[in-house]
Amino acid sequence: MSKVKMIYIDPPYNTGNDFIYYDKFISEKSKYDLLSGQLDEDGNRLIDEQSYMKNQASNGRFHSDWLSMIYPRLKLARNLLQDDGIIFISIDDNEVANLRRLCDEVFGEEGFIGQLIWKSRVSEDTRAKTGLSTDHEYILCYRKGINTALRGADKDLEKFSNPDNDPRGPWRSADMTGLATKDKRPNLHYDLIDPTTMINYGCPPKGWRFDQNTMTKKVSEKRIIWPASTEGRPRQKLFLEEMDSMFKNVSSVIQTVSTSIGTKEINQIIGEGIFDFPKPSSLIKFLIEQATNHDELVLDFFSGSATTAHAVMALNAEDSRKRKFIMAQMPETCNEKSGASKAGYKTIAEIGRERIRRAGQKIKQENADKPGIDQLDVGFRVLKVDTSNMNEIYYTPDVLKQGDLFNFVDNVRDDRTEEDLLFQVLLDWGVDLSLPITRETIAGKSVLFVDDNALAACFDKEAGITEDFVKQLATRSPLRVVFRDAGFASDSVKINIEQIFKLLSPSTEIKTL
Repeated sequence: MSKVKMIYIDPPYNTGNDFIYYDKFISEKSKYDLLSGQLDEDGNRLIDEQSYMKNQASNGRFHSDWLSMIYPRLKLARNLLQDDGIIFISIDDNEVANLRRLCDEVFGEEGFIGQLIWKSRVSEDTRAKTGLSTDHEYILCYRKGINTALRGADKDLEKFSNPDNDPRGPWRSADMTGLATKDKRPNLHYDLIDPTTMINYGCPPKGWRFDQNTMTKKVSEKRIIWPASTEGRPRQKLFLEEMDSMFKNVSSVIQTVSTSIGTKEINQIIGEGIFDFPKPSSLIKFLIEQATNHDELVLDFFSGSATTAHAVMALNAEDSRKRKFIMAQMPETCNEKSGASKAGYKTIAEIGRERIRRAGQKIKQENADKPGIDQLDVGFRVLKVDTSNMNEIYYTPDVLKQGDLFNFVDNVRDDRTEEDLLFQVLLDWGVDLSLPITRETIAGKSVLFVDDNALAACFDKEAGITEDFVKQLATRSPLRVVFRDAGFASDSVKINIEQIFKLLSPSTEIKTL
């Protein structure tokens, strides 16, 4: 928990036609469905299933259903963020007002950084019947900690130079004229005189930016640039080394990239007509630049076509950082008539995985001449939420027959692999799922090692775990070791493993599945 530096999500906009991630966690929902005619008295649905999975505007709970879907996800998102973490949420006019109120509750009103306006459309929306072409969307930006800020935009450092060889380094000239009349700020109205030439440059109509004491100090420090003509206006030197930051505040309006660019981008990577209206990776890359600094973790739990993963890899290639990403996507089924289905993709998640693979290869190819590009990590792991690896025992003693006992010798489901069991153990022990995994053979047994010696796992069922094997494994002194219960050659071996490790590797933690 609390390890994510930035979250970006592009949830369904609740247009009445998009997938609603239908969560059945509201206790009154079944009653409402019955009263509204969506269910009969026997609980049978009376409307088309596809229509049911959409949140139609005619639904009496149109906004409520959407907010009930997004609220628990935002609560969890806040818990996952670091104290200095930032979340960006794409949305349009349908729910932006409701989402603002919801985010104010989850992150606090003080957590609001801004509401970015993204000009997503270039051409006119001819479908609009109101006479208004809506050419923009929004990106809400909230922070977990009140002192967190966006990085900002790069300042134009080309304006800095050192033509007079000032020992304080490069500088640029800046205006010193004020913004207030003499009636409002009389202390800013005075004549400014060059002490060397005694030229009087007078006073601007709205005075100077500094009072006379501050200006006198700047003059003594030789920070004033005196023009040759009395008609010129003195300016001050701003030194590069004295700048508080190399960045300036970024604009809340984004106009440099449109949805059409995102469509063109994904068409080039995985083919035309596979995924509709993806966000451009350059847009997400811009947001990642604003919220992350170094080798931090970026999360997107409405992954879609995995644009966020693409953006993370592209930015890492650009600035040689090692940011990591986590993409989460429900296995939403592709419509049978869609281009994605015809191309062989069964779910949206499959599209995302393929995009990550191809985008990683493309980024490396496009940056082949860049030093260190071969070290760019574009690999990823795919994990699926599934039922337990362990067999479920539903029988009570009075219905269990003696012949059934042989069915429960192995408590692991038959269709589970070694990797399935390993990741269960990693989750149980709280071990990082992204750590490197290697396979070695010790005394004829296959052993999986996580991050060298952080964990050793042997799920070999056929060969049988012997004391000789356990002794050889113990000499490696792993921090943790796990065995499959059905894998021991005998009960005595299972009993003795604790004593063997106490003798040879007393700090090792032992677990048996």
